[in-house]
Amino acid sequence: MIKPRYIAGQAVAYAAFAVMIAYFASNPVYRHHNPDNALLKLSLTHAGQKVGECKERSAEELAKLPPNMRAKQSCGRERNAVTLEMDIDGVKVFSQVAKPAGLSGDGRSRFYDSREIKTGRHVITARMRDGNDPTVFDQVAEVTVELVPRQVFVVDFDEENGKFEFK
Repeated sequence: MIKPRYIAGQAVAYAAFAVMIAYFASNPVYRHHNPDNALLKLSLTHAGQKVGECKERSAEELAKLPPNMRAKQSCGRERNAVTLEMDIDGVKVFSQVAKPAGLSGDGRSRFYDSREIKTGRHVITARMRDGNDPTVFDQVAEVTVELVPRQVFVVDFDEENGKFEFK
């Protein structure tokens, strides 16, 4: 037979557990970022240019290959690492080199950064190097933006048009 004190003990334990769940469901309050600031997000993937150039195969080289592999040009799959930099009001806030994904180094390089920024007018500059010349940035873009509190401003790269997008 179940004793009444066991039932009372279980009721007290369940009540305490329910109160604890109710408290932690609403407290402490979590804020993603300061509501007086804006949020700047950099999120992009980009495939760098191929390393080296394609070479033409001679007739003798083509004859040695199986018929289904007789392409006139031989091109490597490997791509360059991509370097991405971002300045806010002339101060460098992001600089990263990302190697291409994939076993053969032929995939896309991925970048992500999220940071709070004071509201107001800012000049944002983005630079990307994806070519074979390590001294030249292939893509450079600059925008002047007026940020308001709680605004999310995104920096992306449009592959089709080959330019940065600021949204």
